Amino acid sequence: MPRFPAIRVCLIAAIALLPPLAVAADQQPQQPMETWELRDGRWQAVAAAPTTQISAEPVLDHVDDLLANGRYGEAHTVVRRWLKSHAKDAPSRDRAVLALAECHYHDGDREEAFYYCDELMDTYPDSALFYRALELQYRIADGFLNGYKKRFLGIPMFGAEEEAVEMLFRIQQRSPGSPLAERALLRTADYYYADSQFDLAADAYGAYARAYPRSPAMPRVRLRQAFSSLAQFRGLRFDATPLLDARAQLLEIAAAYPQLAAEENVQSVVERIDSTFARKLYNTADYYRRTHDPRAAVYNYRYLIGTYPASPEADRARRDLQRMPAWALDSPPPATGNGFAPTTMPSARAD
Repeated sequence: MPRFPAIRVCLIAAIALLPPLAVAADQQPQQPMETWELRDGRWQAVAAAPTTQISAEPVLDHVDDLLANGRYGEAHTVVRRWLKSHAKDAPSRDRAVLALAECHYHDGDREEAFYYCDELMDTYPDSALFYRALELQYRIADGFLNGYKKRFLGIPMFGAEEEAVEMLFRIQQRSPGSPLAERALLRTADYYYADSQFDLAADAYGAYARAYPRSPAMPRVRLRQAFSSLAQFRGLRFDATPLLDARAQLLEIAAAYPQLAAEENVQSVVERIDSTFARKLYNTADYYRRTHDPRAAVYNYRYLIGTYPASPEADRARRDLQRMPAWALDSPPPATGNGFAPTTMPSARAD
């Protein structure tokens, strides 16, 4: 059984504000480490020394050399022996746990590597290696979302996309507001979008837009949110709320990012949405006509003509109105059209 519960939605993640993640094995522990601190509500890179310094340890230095040279099996054996011979409060144990995680990562057991990173962060929350462990967890989750398979009997066999989404959520819990948390949320939203889970994608992009409104990725995020809403519309016989949301979002994009709107031909998408609304209004009116409710039919014909007067459906509605009974035509006209159809059409039935 997997140790991760399957989840269906995640409302936190991240954008590529950081440079590409370096392989942890390529970073020598003797070099100065960049650390992150929460200051004034934002995570900032600082040069201050971490609470726990990386201690010199010849055996673990040798492990780092083995990892850097791709000798992962030897590194695994050496670091295992070191961990068995040292207590949990040994000064360099956090280094050893991270090295063991990297061994499992390169050996293909990436889920196990994720749990060793968890052990490091749970047991040594002040470790200077905390953020490196978090970065390794992000790489593990990103690999699973890119198609990396869990192994059975050494053979890659099983996908782990749901576990990867849970991993990204846990990364956000570990470092809320950090660049890596931001990156994790955006990665989650992009996965849902690519996987055609548009309801979850729209929610995730919306959460990102609320949490990081000044992000340079905001134009793309808002565009994908609008397209995710549009993709949820199932047809003329179904609820039009996704169309309403998509139309409003696209108009906001056109106003805020005119160059992007021109590149993505947003205006033509809005026009297609309006055409869909016109067809939906006509179908609604025609339904009332066929079910012998001429007053409701007249109301919807007039609403269609007032809202989309240049549409082909409006021309059909004008012809149909001529065949309506006089008592139905005496009903009050609808309010002036506002450029989009309501989610639920007004009934206008006679008392």
